[in-house]
Amino acid sequence: MVTSAARELPPANEPEYIARALLLAAVFAARAPAHDRDASFPFENFADLSREGLLALTVPAALGGGGAGARDATRVLGIIGKADPSTALVLSMHYIQHLVMARSTRWPARLSRKLAKEAVEGVALINALRVEPELGSPARGGLPATTARRTETGWRLTGKKIYSTGAPILKWYSVWAKTDEPETRVGLFLVPAGLPGTRIEETWDHLGLRASGSHTVIFDDVVFPLDYEIDVRGPDDWKVPDVTQATVHAIFVAAIYDGIARAARDWLVTFLKQRVPANLGAPLATLPRMQEVVGAIEARLAVNARLIDSFAADFDNGFPLSAIESNIIKLTVTNNAAAVVEDALSLTSNHGLSRTNPLERHYRDVLCGRVHTPQDDATRVSAGRSALGV
Repeated sequence: MVTSAARELPPANEPEYIARALLLAAVFAARAPAHDRDASFPFENFADLSREGLLALTVPAALGGGGAGARDATRVLGIIGKADPSTALVLSMHYIQHLVMARSTRWPARLSRKLAKEAVEGVALINALRVEPELGSPARGGLPATTARRTETGWRLTGKKIYSTGAPILKWYSVWAKTDEPETRVGLFLVPAGLPGTRIEETWDHLGLRASGSHTVIFDDVVFPLDYEIDVRGPDDWKVPDVTQATVHAIFVAAIYDGIARAARDWLVTFLKQRVPANLGAPLATLPRMQEVVGAIEARLAVNARLIDSFAADFDNGFPLSAIESNIIKLTVTNNAAAVVEDALSLTSNHGLSRTNPLERHYRDVLCGRVHTPQDDATRVSAGRSALGV
């Protein structure tokens, strides 16, 4: 039956990092079905990404990295997302942290340089650990239960973080926690992975993105240095979101789910060309109904491409952007992506839902876009309040 792992080659004038991403994508796509079935983490993909210099893509060039901005990163994430979105999701979170480090005045320069050097030299990934069982996502407000207690010898961290994407491979955690000080502060602490008192519970058994290793990380009185405090402020100081964080998170997530939709589209096109029902005597691709639906898919993907590329370019060029606008683009792109895969399923009957074909996996993966922060209802409410001035 049809496969979606066909090798793509870039035009001759494309940047070299695109060529490397496309070559790796062919390998990742071949590995993806097994990792999905087993919910196993694709460690080998990150060894490959490191070898090709793609783990350091958003590390500043002055620190030995690729110096890429949002536009370059979204292109790579779209390519990798089309091949294996679980790998792309882990990679996107790592890219976000390095872009924030490069642009933030709050990140201690010594720490950002240290993490940049490690990302250039090997498989050293970082992600933010923010979500908790009781709180959910801090994007909707509230204080975390995870607490950092200051002592003479270091911070002592206790708490539980769920949906910690990339947990099996992370070297660094950027942990959202509150302090136990008389006047509570809240913010980010840099915690090395694997310290005594840290453990990973393999709780991730999800419908989609099964290979993302988004497990639970538990901290039980974990000691780390006092100068690993990244950005800790009064709770009210966090009401205005970090523009870099909010913008690149939304657009990177959008690029990944658009990549899933493009994988579904490619498989569908090949299927319709090759499937010749006996009662028709011609490929399904010759039917006007099929052509109309595929045309609608092409329209959605064309809109997605323009939104992602132009918004990422605006970010790189310093245009003033808002978190509301970036969240609207994430909402639009992810809903378009889900509609693309749903349309593909509508044309393929039992073939599309068979586990011998990749379309059912693409469908399970693309549905995660609807629950990925920022969620659609929060985006619409924020946009509505802004428009109404309330």
